[in-house]
Amino acid sequence: MRPLPLHSVLTSMLLAASLVACGGDNDHPPATTPPTSETPPTAPEKTPVALSLEKIGGYNSNIFGKSAAEIPAFDAASKRAFVVNAAAGKVDVLDLTSPTQTTKLGEIDASAVLAGAEINSVAVHNGLVAVAIQANPKTDPGRVALYRASDLALLGHVAVGALPDMLTFTPDGKTVLVANEGEPSDDYQIDPEGSISVIDVSNPAAPTARTAGFTAFNGQEAALLTKGIRIFGPKATASQDIEPEYIAVSSDGKTAWVTLQENNALAKVDIASATVTAITPLGYKDHGVAGNELDVSDTDLKADIRTWPGVRGLYLPDSIASYQADGKTYLVTANEGDARAWGETNPDYFNGDTSKGFVEEFRVKHLINAKGWSGRKGDDLPAHLAATAAGGLLNPATFGYCGAIAGNPGACRDDNNLGRLTITWTMGYQTNPDGTPKLYTAAGVADPVNGNRLMYDHLYAFGGRSFSIWDDNGQLVWDSGAELEQFLASDACKVGAARDKLCKDFFNSNHEAGASMDNRSDNKGPEPEGVTVGKIGEKTFAFIGLERMGGVMVYDITNPKAPVRVDYINTREDWTTKDPSTVGAAAGDLGPEGLVFVPAAQSPNGKPMLLVGNEVSGTTAIYQLNLGY
Repeated sequence: MRPLPLHSVLTSMLLAASLVACGGDNDHPPATTPPTSETPPTAPEKTPVALSLEKIGGYNSNIFGKSAAEIPAFDAASKRAFVVNAAAGKVDVLDLTSPTQTTKLGEIDASAVLAGAEINSVAVHNGLVAVAIQANPKTDPGRVALYRASDLALLGHVAVGALPDMLTFTPDGKTVLVANEGEPSDDYQIDPEGSISVIDVSNPAAPTARTAGFTAFNGQEAALLTKGIRIFGPKATASQDIEPEYIAVSSDGKTAWVTLQENNALAKVDIASATVTAITPLGYKDHGVAGNELDVSDTDLKADIRTWPGVRGLYLPDSIASYQADGKTYLVTANEGDARAWGETNPDYFNGDTSKGFVEEFRVKHLINAKGWSGRKGDDLPAHLAATAAGGLLNPATFGYCGAIAGNPGACRDDNNLGRLTITWTMGYQTNPDGTPKLYTAAGVADPVNGNRLMYDHLYAFGGRSFSIWDDNGQLVWDSGAELEQFLASDACKVGAARDKLCKDFFNSNHEAGASMDNRSDNKGPEPEGVTVGKIGEKTFAFIGLERMGGVMVYDITNPKAPVRVDYINTREDWTTKDPSTVGAAAGDLGPEGLVFVPAAQSPNGKPMLLVGNEVSGTTAIYQLNLGY
């Protein structure tokens, strides 16, 4: 699309306010001169009828598999991209003056702000760069620092909560919000409180922070669990167990919505008072009904997408973005499905020491072994599960369709059925009125005295393998269901920059391994993780990064109740080399993490662009949006 003449103040503000990027919001240009008799008003931006992505440039850190390109942000005035390089603990600063010939200009190193620090996220607004700085150890309070985009000068910094991650500006640029994830130590002996810092950056030299915390919900853990909010960390209060992940802000800058990924919930924040006003459970999707099918096995080396009654998918969203439609705010989430897995490299934990971590993942075939799960001790048996019971059973009333009977899972345990699926052992089993497990004998008979088996009525898998649209109260409006996996398994889907390879030949591949067809079907499938939105004319588009399969899905979400897939691009080039790190740049782009939309009015070449940080390949990809009218 050709660059337009100067936009009006209103058009620029609406465009900028509608965009909430994964990890960093877009730069908002200074207001233009109001129209006068000598400055005639300009026509509104045209609305495209077609959109396709084309890779026009990029930057390669030449660091593979170490998260050397995660979260991007963009400053229109300096034409610079700021990309979190977790491998270095810094931000790489890229010159995008010519997007086809991107070069590295420098970096932001936060060690002067906090010794031993690492930068987790970045956001930009009107030449002001905000970075989230993780302390060492990560359970200590972190910092948010402010830099000038044009010369990278440090302007100021302020203390925030533990493990500050995603951060974003309000539309007026006066406030930065940061999600303080508050992850526990690996052995779960230290568990900081999660929170959201609301930072006044109107004077960048002296930023001040207030905390929107969750201490008001302490003591309400049982009620939160009953509502469907996952609170289950060892000896954790609600405020310790809640882990804010990503933030979206309303166009008027008054309200923020925060994904609480591991809790499978959404927090609503009043920005003016820095108060969490509500926590809403996001529920689950029923994989037993048509439209919500999924592939559950990684051993059959094919796409076998079908319904599985009794299996439920927890949304567990990572990134979130907001947009306006018909005067209302809607929220878009990428339902990645991260689990709690702390101490998973410590053999003491899997030998039964519950003080050494907390792992909720377990494979179905091990969970429902008729012999019990003691044979997995020292291998992958979570210590907390071992302390709960000696084995698990499937309720024949739910799982009889795949062969379950009392005391025996039958063929449900087979690898080509449910056996390979990774689920959370913490949910789905029967409980007594007081919340304790209802125990059964190995024969499947309820017996509170002699029983030592859990009875699972449902199995809960991680992530929805989808993206969703919610209203501003966290009620589901639309979900992509099985569409992502179904499209990736179809003849219509192509991968490679030239779109010359069939996706189905690499269905649910792993982002770190070649020749890995079907590798991720037992886990989270294509694993949608990043999302950003952009408005062009009267249409709003969502860009969803698929972490494992790779690439970016594009949907027209103008009507939140009926999104339409518009495009898919995946610029991974090498799919067969066992170790893609050995082929260097020839591997292409693997593992999209963060995305940022750049509207035409701010773009260096006058055409809308999408910047994507790819954590596995360590590359930043620059895509141009080619529009049709």
